[in-house]
Amino acid sequence: MGSAKNTSSSSRKARIEELRRAERARDRRGRIITITLSAVVVAGLVVGGVVLFQKADDSDTAADGKSAPTFKTTADGEKVWDAKKLGRTHVTKDVSYAMTPPVGGDHDQVWMNCNGDVYKDELPERNAVHSLEHGAVWVTYNDKAKAADLKKLEAKVKQTPYSLMSPVKNQKDPVMLSAWGHQRTVTGASDPKVASFFSTYVQGKQTPEPGAACTGGKGQ
Repeated sequence: MGSAKNTSSSSRKARIEELRRAERARDRRGRIITITLSAVVVAGLVVGGVVLFQKADDSDTAADGKSAPTFKTTADGEKVWDAKKLGRTHVTKDVSYAMTPPVGGDHDQVWMNCNGDVYKDELPERNAVHSLEHGAVWVTYNDKAKAADLKKLEAKVKQTPYSLMSPVKNQKDPVMLSAWGHQRTVTGASDPKVASFFSTYVQGKQTPEPGAACTGGKGQ
């Protein structure tokens, strides 16, 4: 009898140990599955986050498909942009330019007439930018500009092919001059920098399309 009891007790212990081993094995498999699933979920979140970041980054770029370009300022106050970073694609939608007035970027396929044209109303920016691409100098002013200065500037523009003039109400300074990739503020019509800017940038070296027409485009 004693031998039978000992055998039965040993069998139960062996069975219990076997069950415990099986339980421990299930626990290990469960932990492995949990860790694996967690790693997959984290990886998915990382990939999704990168995609969302890329989409957000794309949406933050300027409407011309390029990030907002930076500029350098010369010793005498002229702002200069890297022309290679200014878009030149023809578009049919509005463009959010990084500067006011714009000095380059994607633009309308039709230019503003710039054969010494003086406009009394604000211009569509993307048409004016096309004029700059053709080598025009754009004279702009706001309501703080002096009437006497505007009269003299109008006369200069009318005598200068590849130039145009118009108001830009929200520009920072009373009178500004812009060419493709270049811009400066002047104190008025008598500022010597006016003549210098015209002589340098009317059909100057910065022109992406030298010799392109400044007539036959859009008038106001």
